[in-house]
Amino acid sequence: MGFRFWSPMILWAVMVCALPLAAQQKGQYVPGQFGLNAGILPSPGFTYQNMEINYDTSTFNDTKGNAVPGKANLNIWVVENWLIYVTNAKFLGGKLAFAIIVPTIANGSLTLEQLNVSGTTWGLADTWVQPFTLGWHLKRADIEVGDAWVTPTGRYSPGARNNIGSGYFGNHVIMGATVYLTKNKGTSASIFTDWEVHGQKQGTNGTYKTPGQAFTDEWGVGQILPLSKNLSKLLQVGVIGYDQWQITNNGGTFALTGPLGNTLILPANTLPYYSVHAVGGQANYIMPARNLALFFKYEHEYSSYSATLGNTIVFGGSWTLRIPEHTPTNK
Repeated sequence: MGFRFWSPMILWAVMVCALPLAAQQKGQYVPGQFGLNAGILPSPGFTYQNMEINYDTSTFNDTKGNAVPGKANLNIWVVENWLIYVTNAKFLGGKLAFAIIVPTIANGSLTLEQLNVSGTTWGLADTWVQPFTLGWHLKRADIEVGDAWVTPTGRYSPGARNNIGSGYFGNHVIMGATVYLTKNKGTSASIFTDWEVHGQKQGTNGTYKTPGQAFTDEWGVGQILPLSKNLSKLLQVGVIGYDQWQITNNGGTFALTGPLGNTLILPANTLPYYSVHAVGGQANYIMPARNLALFFKYEHEYSSYSATLGNTIVFGGSWTLRIPEHTPTNK
């Protein structure tokens, strides 16, 4: 009698200890996409931006921020193609803009629910649609606010190890601000925030989970250095960082398979909250007269809880077709 009573309890304890590794996941927004100039909308017209994101980790930290035994193997590449249209129309004093990231291509799940994934299968990921953005250009600051949703267009199958998408809808309320600390606007401080609310996703064994809401901030302090006397070529360098937290409970249920092959259906609110914090640097090469900018960012995650701990590299460029066309003053 005693053995029959205690063996399920022992199994339960073992499975509960495995929760952070077994079913944890990050939010849909991948940190590292903003930094310097986070509050600045492009000039009116069409802007194309290509952004390459690499996230690499071999560590998973527990609820106390300590590495768990064994190695996590995760190396994710994401290729984003931003299409941005900034109008000359104004609303509440700000310029209206619209954006979509399509196509987004990746070699693994952006939500990081599965570890030990080498990332060898490429495919279309989820689609970011931003139908509403307002931007204000003030004397000593640029500010933008917007709302976006993530459509689960990426490949997703419950329990699969080759997922590309998140498997659920998400709504993202975003804000960016850049404050100019000097009169010539050469020195600036920026902040970007994303508050994401998630829909329901299907899990294994007939379970359904609603991932908890997440909040991300990205910050940066930068300095512009002229590379030419007529200011046609500029170098901007600075310190950047990001933080991401889960801020509400997970909803629904999830399935957890124990070491003896037993499967339990558990409430998702038993999963611990996650957070991650990073710092690094950014360099931008800007050619204002050509409406062209190139950027490179590196950020090292120095702390995480119930989440992976790794490094983020982001690079790419943007070009704007101004409407009306801008006539440069520098030759």
